[in-house]
Amino acid sequence: MKIGQKVKVTRLRERLSADTVAKIKTNPVGTIKDFKMTDGSGVGVVVQLDSGITTWFFEDEVQAL
Repeated sequence: MKIGQKVKVTRLRERLSADTVAKIKTNPVGTIKDFKMTDGSGVGVVVQLDSGITTWFFEDEVQAL
């Protein structure tokens, strides 16, 4: 995965608010803006969704388009 790449959120974990989850379910497509260390050994991706929300996801939660 690369910065600027379009992705689709395919899975959600419980750390997100109900409002954010609803917006993701409405339109799960966004663009990778950055990377984030998740737990010392993993890397997540910061995604700006087409709805305007920016949040991070584990790599197994997104799929490249």
